[in-house]
Amino acid sequence: MTHVNEPAMKAVLVVHGGAWAIPDSISVASVEGVKAAALSGFLVMKKGGTALDAVETAVKAMEDDPVFDAGHGAVLNTDGEVELDAIVMDGRTLAAGAVSSVRNIANPVTLARAVMEKTDHVMLTDRGANHFADSIGIPKVHTDALVTDDERKEWHRYKMYSLGVKDLFNSQWAHDTVGAVALDCYGNVACATSTGGIRNKMVGRVGDSPIIGCGGYADNHSGAVSCTGHGESIMKVTLASRVIFHMEQGKVPSEAVKSCLQYMGERVQGGGGVIAVARTGDWAAEFTTERMAWAAVDGEVLWYGLNPEEMFQEKLPQ
Repeated sequence: MTHVNEPAMKAVLVVHGGAWAIPDSISVASVEGVKAAALSGFLVMKKGGTALDAVETAVKAMEDDPVFDAGHGAVLNTDGEVELDAIVMDGRTLAAGAVSSVRNIANPVTLARAVMEKTDHVMLTDRGANHFADSIGIPKVHTDALVTDDERKEWHRYKMYSLGVKDLFNSQWAHDTVGAVALDCYGNVACATSTGGIRNKMVGRVGDSPIIGCGGYADNHSGAVSCTGHGESIMKVTLASRVIFHMEQGKVPSEAVKSCLQYMGERVQGGGGVIAVARTGDWAAEFTTERMAWAAVDGEVLWYGLNPEEMFQEKLPQ
């Protein structure tokens, strides 16, 4: 799915709700969730906010929606614990912030932005990230608030049958990441990605989502990217930076994304999805998994889809 604009400095925002075998039981909720997130992020830019503000807002909306595997929809590791990862990146300065394996934080994307803006570091992990959250007054929530009843049931079912991460990724019940990319009217781009990981992952496992150049990347000179899918595969090919490189070489986002996803599939047999926006305003949402819930706001139109080669549109509400 792709759309090409006439060269102009107009705001564009694209979001994804994870590339995986999304079951019919949550397909409608997944699409409605990404549409709402895209509209919330775009409204920020329409009111004069930056691309960075927009992607944080959009991702927070999905972290607050239990249908997605981020924040309030997090999955559980092998010990039945929540461990969350997130990244934000500002294409204007290349500043970035990330957190990994954090607990009891409803919106890890906001904590990641705080790492970027309030520390001299790029990434904080585990108890250090939680201590930092305490120091700046980010409230904690009980773990139960981040885990749905359905997730508890699925976790117990998978423990009973001793399925591993590979089995889970191939299952319709394997959840995945959320993300957003944006171009604002000032010509700045930004990305944000957030995840609860893969159900039944090893304690301490960190995937691609909080890693610069893997789960996301943003540079005003080229564009912004957010990735989703099998984290280990994405890391092996540094998928986000690979897409950015192809865009720097002159490929439009759809061409860049398709070629990089194909490379990942051929080289490491990994599936996934990517959303990207170029500095020109051209954007793309592509995936090689069964489904990916995505939405984009471009001008006065809301675009969205779920299945391969699917692309619907609605006029924005006035």
